[in-house]
Amino acid sequence: MRRLWSIPARFFLEIACVLMCALPLVGAGDDSFLLRGATVHPVSSDDIPNADVLVRNGRIAGIGSHLAAPKGVRIIELKGLHVYPGMIDSATEMGLSEIGAVRETSDVSELGNLNPELRAIIAVNPASEHIPVTRANGITSVVTLPQGAMLAGQGALIHLDGWTWEDMEVEPDASMVLNFPIVESPRLRFFRQNATPYSEAKQNYEQRIRELEEFFESARRYQKARVAKEPGLAQDLKYEAMLPVLDGKVPLLIEATREKLIREAIRFADKEKVRMILGHGEEAWKVKDELKAKNIPVILGPTLELPVEEDDPYDRLFTQPAELVKAGVKIAFGSFNTSSSRNLPYQAAAAVAFGLPYADALKSVTLNPAQIWGVADKLGSIEEGKWADIMITDGDPLETRTEVKQVFIKGKSLELDNKHKQLYRKYLNRP
Repeated sequence: MRRLWSIPARFFLEIACVLMCALPLVGAGDDSFLLRGATVHPVSSDDIPNADVLVRNGRIAGIGSHLAAPKGVRIIELKGLHVYPGMIDSATEMGLSEIGAVRETSDVSELGNLNPELRAIIAVNPASEHIPVTRANGITSVVTLPQGAMLAGQGALIHLDGWTWEDMEVEPDASMVLNFPIVESPRLRFFRQNATPYSEAKQNYEQRIRELEEFFESARRYQKARVAKEPGLAQDLKYEAMLPVLDGKVPLLIEATREKLIREAIRFADKEKVRMILGHGEEAWKVKDELKAKNIPVILGPTLELPVEEDDPYDRLFTQPAELVKAGVKIAFGSFNTSSSRNLPYQAAAAVAFGLPYADALKSVTLNPAQIWGVADKLGSIEEGKWADIMITDGDPLETRTEVKQVFIKGKSLELDNKHKQLYRKYLNRP
């Protein structure tokens, strides 16, 4: 027996015991720290120069000047730097699509036209290369959406950090996604052969509308039967997924582009008595008064794109955010894809040059989306009690020349290296 407990064996055992005992002590303070001496931009209130932010257990515990660091809490000196809340992209395919042209890496849609039971959250790939690329530009949360079907399924609000989708979830069932039917006319199918005649396209559209209305009516009958506890009622996963939407607990994100389609979408939401969020909305400016009257927020797509109509002014999408805000419509921005999510702040910045107040531009990628998705008690601004989703920069995050120095999600400091930077270094140093 003595040979088994030789001196080297005892030595390594003692070292292992010391390390095991020390590990909890090392990890305990990782999400607790004091940011000192930065200009703090809460977004929900005025900027605070030369201020401190105290974070305890992943949440913001204090904001002000000359805060004392509790015993054992590390201090991060930030003189000359800026502290902002992490940004939120309100419409992406993050974690669902890696390479659009490679079908095996894309899981954004399923067969069928009515798929409300599908949940984007369980298909998210936490190891996606797009996540660190996006995160490195100060975006800490995104809404990832299913696509394809008319009723595509449930979008999820996720953090851009975690080993599993359970680690990443903020609001796993943030919205139900409805791609509102359109009349696919020959004009819309310009590059396709054998375009469908308008009369046939109109019939197809009306048929899809009837199908959608009948599905909602069936879901309501199921809802009533469930409340009444009718005997023999079989569980239906499609209708079960619709219950939070019919109850008004989960919003219906309706993706519509043109004025007529947006008006029809609003009428549909009114008829079904559901809480609506408008997605895309390239011609939302034409119905801004109705959107305001019905308190419908808009998730705008990229401003750095061409207008919808060929006769529209070149700056139509640049000026729309300012018009909506002036009318009292709450807006947020979404990239509506994966690869350009990192450019989210610049979509908002482009609208500033065309009349959007800077404060509203900053809110459109921070506090507004948090309010729209019902998580303003957790995200969107630097306030006590909220999660410490924070970015540290050397300037204005809406400016392309600004460098993001550090990013925290729930108080955890994250590595900013990513595939873009790796490839840059690789080819910068090639022979």
